[in-house]
Amino acid sequence: MIKDALQYLVGLAKPRTENINGKDYYFQNDCPKLVDSCHRCEAVEISTLTSLVDYIKGRMKDDFPEGLPQMIVIVRSETEVNLVSAFNDDMKRWEVIRAQARIPKIEFNKFLDQESFIIQMQAMFLDTSDKKIVMQVAGNVKDETVANYGDDGISQKATIKTGLANVEDVIVPNPVKLKPFRTFHEIGQPEIDFVFRMRNSGGGISCALFEADGGMWKFNTVHEIAEYLKTELKDVENVAVMS
Repeated sequence: MIKDALQYLVGLAKPRTENINGKDYYFQNDCPKLVDSCHRCEAVEISTLTSLVDYIKGRMKDDFPEGLPQMIVIVRSETEVNLVSAFNDDMKRWEVIRAQARIPKIEFNKFLDQESFIIQMQAMFLDTSDKKIVMQVAGNVKDETVANYGDDGISQKATIKTGLANVEDVIVPNPVKLKPFRTFHEIGQPEIDFVFRMRNSGGGISCALFEADGGMWKFNTVHEIAEYLKTELKDVENVAVMS
């Protein structure tokens, strides 16, 4: 009796699988768990929308020789797009491609010293008319006149050098429209409103850019990415684009 009871208990502890109503269940200590029939793969990480489109139009057929499954392209943000499967029998999805835009780290909402600010503007922003104005003011403002700024809470007045011996007062426009590198290169960079501010930080002039559109540019950029992909994939079956 004791031997039989021990064997029974040992048997309960052994893992086993059973098919119940067409689904496989895994039992461990007599606790059933549904076996996931979704064969997962490691998502391929890329950095451009072009590579994503090329994969869907070409390479994806090689990875699914038995026929293309229903797939969804999800634009998760202005910097990330995922290619995932539709639901399998267990109502789960698996991720095939993860496209992550490579963008520089730009210091916003933070005052920078004059040199760092100018270098950031030169290297990480596309040329616009407002960029030229910001660069001119930030690069030529006279430190000894910082205390004489006129500031009405919207715009600032600064004295800048216009030549070897000439100076003039200028009104710094606000907001300024700038195009920093913030998304995939295929769709162009968004034009964003910024508040441009300057101050005397004790060791010289410091400058800062503060976002002024409440993040609306992110919504517009996601929409542009989705429209770009819909156009590029319009002739591809079994692939939907969502944002």
